[in-house]
Order: sequence, then C-alpha cells, then structure tokens
Amino acid sequence: MDNDAPTDGSTPPVLQLRLVVEAEDYAAAVAFCRDVLGLPEHAAFEADDDARVTILEAGRATLEIANPAQVRMIDAVEAEGRPSARLRVAFEVTDGEGMPRRLVEGGAELVAEPRETPWRSLNSRLQGPAGLQLTLFEELEDLDTRQERPGFKRP
Repeated sequence: MDNDAPTDGSTPPVLQLRLVVEAEDYAAAVAFCRDVLGLPEHAAFEADDDARVTILEAGRATLEIANPAQVRMIDAVEAEGRPSARLRVAFEVTDGEGMPRRLVEGGAELVAEPRETPWRSLNSRLQGPAGLQLTLFEELEDLDTRQERPGFKRP
C-alpha cells in the first residue's frame, strides 16, 4: 500500500510539513542549515524592517508523535538518558558517522556520539543554532526488514 497518497486517487489534504524556526542570529542559522547541514535553498524572501525568511528543502517530511515512555526510551538509547527537548528535529542522513563531525565543525554542540539503536539506525544528538536540538539518523536496514522485528508494524 502506498501511504503517500489516498487510495481513492484524490489529492491528500496535507501537501507539506514546514517547521518554522525563529532565529535571533538569522544569518548564522541559515549558513549552518544550508551550508553545513546541506539543506538546499528552495526560496528566500525579504520585506520591510529587515524581515527575512529562507525556506530550505529537507527531503521527505514526517511527523513523529511519541508518548512519554517512548521519549524516555529514545533518550536512554540515544543520549545516555539526557532528556530531549520537547520538540527535536531529526534528519535522516547518509553518513551517520561523518555528518555529526561536520556539524560540530560548523558550530553545533555534540550531545551524544553516534550509536546503533535497537531499531537498527545509527543515531547521534546535537544542539544546533536557534535553540534546535537535532537528531541525525542513518537507517541500517530497510523498512521491510525492520517490520519483521518484534514491536514494529507498518499499516
């Protein structure tokens, strides 16, 4: 089943997830996300009174909703139990070992080194610009293989 579109062929009611972040140091936040993290610039707009916004592409968007027990478990696995921010931005990357080093070199603070999780991804946690807590993850197995593991399911 294709979960990207309704089964009746109609257009889905939601077309995009956009996370809006207010950054006091706008230029530094844009430079970090665009130039260091590597998110391509989609559009940028300026208006009166130095109002500026840059929209960056971040691949496919998903919304992950977790209950408190799951968040505690993720914190234990990913960051030695250090609590995560209420909102955390997670990016799937192709180099789960190298990308955290690149982001630290670009100004992020490493919270937790990359580590393999029980759900077979390589996760690290960083503190980025504009108060954003980041998780970087590299999938180590495909979804079909993962769904055969106990506790995982796919609609």
